[in-house]
Amino acid sequence: MKFPLGKRAVAPGTALDEPGSDLEVTAEPTGPSRTQGWGRLLRGNRTMWVVAAVAVVSLVAGLALGQFIVSPGQAAADAKAPKAGLITVPVESRELGNDVTIRGDATYADSVEVKIETGDLGGPAVVTGQVPEVGATFGAGNVALEVTGRPVIVLPGDLPVYRTLRVGVSGPDVTQLKQALSAVGISPGDLGSAVYDAATAAAVAALYDKVGYPVPSSEEGGAEALRSATEAIASAKNQLAAAQRDLAVARGGATASERLGQDNAIRVAQRNWQAAVDEGANPTELANLQDIIDLELVKRSELTAPRDTSAEVAGVAAATQQLASATQTLADAKNGALTAFPASEVLYLPGLPRRVDEVTVQRGTTITGAVMRVSGATLVISGTAAETDAKLLKEGDAALLAMPDGSEHPATVASVTPAKPAEGSTEPSGRFTVLFTPAELSAEQIAALQGNNVRVSIPVSATAGAVLAVPLAALTAGPGGESRVEVSTGDGDETTLVEVTTGLAADGFVEISSEEGAIAEGDLVVVGR
Repeated sequence: MKFPLGKRAVAPGTALDEPGSDLEVTAEPTGPSRTQGWGRLLRGNRTMWVVAAVAVVSLVAGLALGQFIVSPGQAAADAKAPKAGLITVPVESRELGNDVTIRGDATYADSVEVKIETGDLGGPAVVTGQVPEVGATFGAGNVALEVTGRPVIVLPGDLPVYRTLRVGVSGPDVTQLKQALSAVGISPGDLGSAVYDAATAAAVAALYDKVGYPVPSSEEGGAEALRSATEAIASAKNQLAAAQRDLAVARGGATASERLGQDNAIRVAQRNWQAAVDEGANPTELANLQDIIDLELVKRSELTAPRDTSAEVAGVAAATQQLASATQTLADAKNGALTAFPASEVLYLPGLPRRVDEVTVQRGTTITGAVMRVSGATLVISGTAAETDAKLLKEGDAALLAMPDGSEHPATVASVTPAKPAEGSTEPSGRFTVLFTPAELSAEQIAALQGNNVRVSIPVSATAGAVLAVPLAALTAGPGGESRVEVSTGDGDETTLVEVTTGLAADGFVEISSEEGAIAEGDLVVVGR
């Protein structure tokens, strides 16, 4: 057999003995010669046969795997919808509660500068003692500072000091003083009166005794004025007594002896006239004697007639006025000797007790401005809330502080007030400032809280213990707007509708109740299908 390979390659699929194939087959070998030819063919094209074998194997494997691998789209297309069923949850017995949660800063609030009125001292206001330390607390009746040897007494009040109070003055500052004295347990007299009277002066003296300082000195010359007024009133009383005696005498008329003497004179005149008649006196003599009788009768009439006492009355009035003037002078002198309350010796602070945050004076220095800065003595938590949350809060509500150590501490809502508008704006901010007062804190707790921003939770509504509750999704509305739940009967997909009364909703649950126990804990209610 000959293989003339020099002409051209054989096209795939062309028979070797096809006419015009350029391969001439001259003989058909038989026996061993043919087997040896195929061996040489295979050995000469081993790479081609390997590639062909791999291709065949890959094709077969791909066809086989294609029977098991399905694309997601095909799987979704081939999938069948599962049979619909009920989605149920059990009715629970649980406590429900709604909370408002805000964040707040722990600070000592309401920091103010303290100034002392020194205008009435008449000289330099030198600090001589009682300088407080930072962190000290002022209460009603405490001494804040000692100036020129005199105390500056702390009292509760909002109205600043602007004058020294003495007996006889009146006004709102006197009312504030009386209320402050009452707050420290000292009776100032009539709280409804705005007059600084003797009772108020006595109460101020008691206040000085309480703080351990002598009462302020009376006005210069007060003792001499009191002595002079006392002498003047004694003299006025004597003059009035004399004027009253003169008036009494004038109003009493003639004495008995005066009346008797006049009666005797009348009788003598009558006897003389009668004797003249008996002697045959001429008419002229008789007329003269009759005139004497008439005169004596007139005198008798004057003795019994009321006298003119206008002079004596005027004397009594003058003496009375002099006594009244002397009495007022004595009262003024006594008032001047009573205890006054100097403006430089009182410091009114609202919201006592107060904590000293800063002291700007020391012993020996002269006061020229603010002497210290104080703030509220109680640590407060200050936060802000949106109007919707603020409307749910009120003063006195209980709250819980999230302490830095992870524990919770009780607190109380102290106030809920509109927040100030933004700087430069007059429009309401729409937010509210909420202040909380923590329950009693230890020194360690105060140190941990101060300056920190903490979370505060305020329960605004809660059930009274455990109630039946279902998820909100279990509620449906009936044709009349009534609330109802669909309860599984346990028999396949069978359910029954039960009308319920709803209560508090919180945390995705709502409180329910039904008539005659139509629904109970553990019953399965439908929330979906």
